Amino acid sequence: MSRVPITTKGAQKLRDELQRLKTVERPRIISAIAEARAHGDLRENAEYHAAKEEQSFTEGRIAAIEQCLGNAELIDISRLNAQDRVVFGATVELFDVDADKQVTYQIVGEMEADIGGGLISISSPIARALIGKSEGDQVTVNAPGGARDYEIISVKYV
Repeated sequence: MSRVPITTKGAQKLRDELQRLKTVERPRIISAIAEARAHGDLRENAEYHAAKEEQSFTEGRIAAIEQCLGNAELIDISRLNAQDRVVFGATVELFDVDADKQVTYQIVGEMEADIGGGLISISSPIARALIGKSEGDQVTVNAPGGARDYEIISVKYV
């Protein structure tokens, strides 16, 4: 299996989530299943089915995080020296020409991506368009919603 890039900060966040799922959520769900079982007939027991569904989701998330961390290639951003070029881990300040506004994104691994938090996946269209570019460069991103133009204002490794 191939190695998956992840920032040290993202890996720690996933480890924290894994710890919470195993020590808090899993026991809570087991308790909820036991309580629902005590109510009798399981075929018509909505609480039981809801708890089993939540258990399935939680166990799936645990497996996904464990697999990600097992295949992770940790990248310490503070040690990168890409000389103002955009690479994995870079925090890029952009001017969105089409929307006439400034945006900031950090390029991270797929499991740690959170567009609302300004973390975009290395495999996203915008990250792929930015990789290898430098401050002052103009890029056109072919996104699902159509082409968008950006100008790179700054590249930082924090």
